[in-house]
Amino acid sequence: MKTDLTVSAYIINNAKTLLIHHKLTGLWLPPGGHIEKDETPDCALLREIKEELNLEIKILNTPTIPMKGNIINNLAVPFYCNTHKLIDHIHYCLFYVCELLKDVAKANENEVKEFEWFSKEGLYHKKVPTDVRNIGLLAFKKYEELKNAMG
Repeated sequence: MKTDLTVSAYIINNAKTLLIHHKLTGLWLPPGGHIEKDETPDCALLREIKEELNLEIKILNTPTIPMKGNIINNLAVPFYCNTHKLIDHIHYCLFYVCELLKDVAKANENEVKEFEWFSKEGLYHKKVPTDVRNIGLLAFKKYEELKNAMG
């Protein structure tokens, strides 16, 4: 079975995370998508969030190593990775914790039926798949750790 590299964002804002009702799968999922040829995961994530929801985000957990030597960019470190089956192929997915920079969301009707902000408790709603809830709870925990470390 074919495996594609993908990225997903748990965007945290006002103690809630954004999930989309994905048009193709019919599932409530964090926004994201496929990494294209010659694209870094960070660039793919920013592009996908812009395409799906017209949002601008900041990807958290980016190292601050000086840009010396052969380093071109410091890329964010995913807080979680997994493989999961989606319809007829497998996704190797990198999950990131993000913050909202521009909060005027507009769903791309070709990909997104609707979107909704979920609190930690809201992730237990029956429409949220168990894996999405569990990863979302981990995202909230990682977000709190990162914010506490930043002061």
